[in-house]
Amino acid sequence: MHPLLTREDLRTVEASARATSTGAPLMALAAQAAARWMLSQPPPTGPVLFLIGPGDNGADGWITAWHLFRAGWPVHVVCATPQGPVSDPAQPARQQLLAAGNGICSDRWDPCLNPAWVVDALFGIGLTRPLEQPHLTWVERANRLPCRRIALDLPSGVNGDTGKAQRISFRAQHTLTFIADKPGLHTADGPDHCGQVVVFSLGLDPRSPGHLLQRAALMARWPRRARNTHKGVYGAVGVIGGAHGLCGAAFLAAQSALFCGAGRVWLARPEADGTQHTLYLQQPELMQSHPYALLENKALTTLVAGPGLGRSPAAQELMTDIVAFAGPLVLDADALHLLAENPTLGQALAARTHPTLLTPHPGEARHLWGEAPEDRVQWALMLARRFQALVALKGCGTIVASPDGRWWINPTGSAALSGPGMGDVLAGLVGALLAQGLAPDLALNLSVFLHGAAADACVEEGIGPVGLTAGELIRAIRRQINQHFLVAAYPDAAFPDA
Repeated sequence: MHPLLTREDLRTVEASARATSTGAPLMALAAQAAARWMLSQPPPTGPVLFLIGPGDNGADGWITAWHLFRAGWPVHVVCATPQGPVSDPAQPARQQLLAAGNGICSDRWDPCLNPAWVVDALFGIGLTRPLEQPHLTWVERANRLPCRRIALDLPSGVNGDTGKAQRISFRAQHTLTFIADKPGLHTADGPDHCGQVVVFSLGLDPRSPGHLLQRAALMARWPRRARNTHKGVYGAVGVIGGAHGLCGAAFLAAQSALFCGAGRVWLARPEADGTQHTLYLQQPELMQSHPYALLENKALTTLVAGPGLGRSPAAQELMTDIVAFAGPLVLDADALHLLAENPTLGQALAARTHPTLLTPHPGEARHLWGEAPEDRVQWALMLARRFQALVALKGCGTIVASPDGRWWINPTGSAALSGPGMGDVLAGLVGALLAQGLAPDLALNLSVFLHGAAADACVEEGIGPVGLTAGELIRAIRRQINQHFLVAAYPDAAFPDA
């Protein structure tokens, strides 16, 4: 697994390592790892500029710069306080660089120096206040240059726990992070600032309740289909939604469940209208029902409710029966708004004995919680505990949280998912995987991963990031799923990379 550590977790790990280690300090190991990675890259065509801060991240920078200088690279160091206090492991490196002369070290960035690389060693995870001068100007200037930008541990200005970035924050193409990965690199503004993340564990094996989702680990838990099989093995999904004027949302959820492997799929709309016949002509494999009749259907194994359900009094009344469904339940869209408006319904949901999965976007989550905490991980965990449900808090770096305190961040997806109907597709996909017997946490994690991975594949094909439609995404998800099953069934065959 790929653990994610918060700032508090990292401080604990660092303190334990210092108390028990008899080898080189972690700072020296981190700098050595960063220098080895840089030296493994094609050499720069000009100077390598290190922006050095006053704390431990700056000390990492001094030692890394010294390693590159010893290797013969054209190193320049800019530090507002080059003679100021520095951690003990960095003292020799700083003194040797200062003694080298030739303008290698300065307290200001020479306007005539246009580096090929800029290395951000200003603040890392230690920054808890806004960037100030001269660091603010240095970061702004670095971001404007057509050069390679590398951050040590964390891009300065980005919160390592929340991913929230200051208005001006370092934008790296590569982030070399130490001990373990950080949640802020993979959610909120983090992915727009960190570039490729490279993790150096420094010989430590930290434990955490949080992890970054990875394809291999997820897919390994999804066995391939036997040949001797039939539709009854893969469950039956019911989708309740699609009120007048909102039928497309429920149709997308039902179609997603069908294309992603559910054995049977019913679409139950609260009210019939002129679109009813047209819908089933578009996808004749879908079966039609009325919501209350569907809830009494003994063949139903999984229920998805909310896409296009509406917020009428009739929909609110229907929610009482939906929450009482004796099986895995996925709530999305209007169902979440109705849940937020009825505390009694929330209590009933928390008391359910069957798996409950919620898939809110930030607006729906705000309605459920009443505020928008800056820390998306904690926000998702609070919702999971309140409703005793697995929660996928959608957005850049979707957070999946469990009531028992475990959490995951999804690294796939992009702005291509910013179109209408994408959440409906995800809800149907979750329902399909639950119906096929996957454990609830695996079904939700695998769904958000595949949902994003399919969008990424579409972007690579030129279908997005602008203008990707939900209907196109459904078919791309199906390709992702079948890629896995083809490789599992025929491991020696050659298939295009998914």
